[in-house]
Amino acid sequence: METIFAPWRAPYIRGEKTAGCVLCSDAMRDNELVVCEGKCVFIMVNRYPYTGGHLMIVPFRHLSRLSDLLPEERAELFSFMDLSVRVLSEAMKPEGYNIGINLGKVAGAGIDDHLHFHVVPRWAGDTNFMSVIGGVRVIPEDAPGTARELRPYFTRLHGEDCG
Repeated sequence: METIFAPWRAPYIRGEKTAGCVLCSDAMRDNELVVCEGKCVFIMVNRYPYTGGHLMIVPFRHLSRLSDLLPEERAELFSFMDLSVRVLSEAMKPEGYNIGINLGKVAGAGIDDHLHFHVVPRWAGDTNFMSVIGGVRVIPEDAPGTARELRPYFTRLHGEDCG
């Protein structure tokens, strides 16, 4: 059997777990994975991505239902979805996207008490045999590396400093 190492997982496994909501943390604004901030929401690279370039768009305010969004939060969420697609299209050249939200644990939400949207770039054949046979994803770059790569695109395409 072949072994695949994922050293970026070790700090999470061994590290202290954040008390409370990980997406509300004050430290999140300084997090190396945050690539762009608006007035109401921020964009970050998913620490545990489905594919390379997997982004999450997160309201600053802690809420879990779509109906709790204020009009300005809703507008900025959709504006930042568009921005994310434009950045990923230019930087990573995917062939398509999955954009969505998982509402509730039974719907697949890993963090179900803080609303967030996923923007997942897709390429033909990116669901490789490793996921099917080994239950393992092979991602060519760690999340902080992806954040460093994408941050300049967000700054340029957003038209102002994103962070």
